[in-house]
Amino acid sequence: MENSRTRVKICGVTRAEDVEAAVSAGADALGFVFVPASRRSIDIGRARELIAAVPAFVQTVALFADAKVDWVESVIDQVAPDLLQFHGSETGRFCRQFGRPYIKALSAELDDTARDKAVADHATARGFLLDSHAVSGLGGTGHTFDWGRWPRQAGRKRHPWILAGGLTPENIAEAVSTLAPYAVDVSSGVETEPGIKSAELIHAFMRGVGHARDH
Repeated sequence: MENSRTRVKICGVTRAEDVEAAVSAGADALGFVFVPASRRSIDIGRARELIAAVPAFVQTVALFADAKVDWVESVIDQVAPDLLQFHGSETGRFCRQFGRPYIKALSAELDDTARDKAVADHATARGFLLDSHAVSGLGGTGHTFDWGRWPRQAGRKRHPWILAGGLTPENIAEAVSTLAPYAVDVSSGVETEPGIKSAELIHAFMRGVGHARDH
C-alpha cells in the first residue's frame, strides 16, 4: 500500500472545543476513550453529545481495553462510533464478534514473531496501532519507542500501520519523514493536562505533519 499522505487521529477527546479544534485543523479521526481507569475516559452521554458535533468524513473511534462484551455493545448501540479500537490483550475472535470495523493496538515491545502472530490473529482488522504501551496498557503516556522497531515497509502492507506513543508538535515531522506511517495517533502531545486538548498544539501538530508531507 503506497502511502500518499499521513492521516491523523486525535485521541482522548473530552470537550466540545477540542472536537472543534481538531476538525478545523484537519484531523481525519477523533478518538473517544471508554476505559474507566483512564484519565481521558468519557461516559456514553457525553460521548453522544460530542459525536453529534463531528461532521461528515471525520471518523469517530471508540477505544476499549479488555472491556466486557456488554460494555462494548452498549457503546456501539448508544454512541454508534464509526470504528472500534481495542487497546488490550483482546483476541481476534473477541474483536470480530461485534461485526464492526476495528483497529488493534500492539505493543512496540513485541518481537517480530509475536507481532506477526498478532497480525495473523486479527486478519480482519482495518489497521494496527503500534504504541509504546505494554500489552493491556492504556497508552497516552507521552513516551516514544525505538523507531527502529517500526515494521519494515509498513506503509505497503495490506494492513495499514498507525504510529503512536510520545508524538508531539516538535517530533512529528521527523517521525513522518523517517517512517512514512499510514497514520499517526496523538493524545498527550497536544494536551495541557490529561483530557484537556490545546487548539494551539493541535494546529501545530497538524502543521508538522503537513511539513513532513511536503518534503
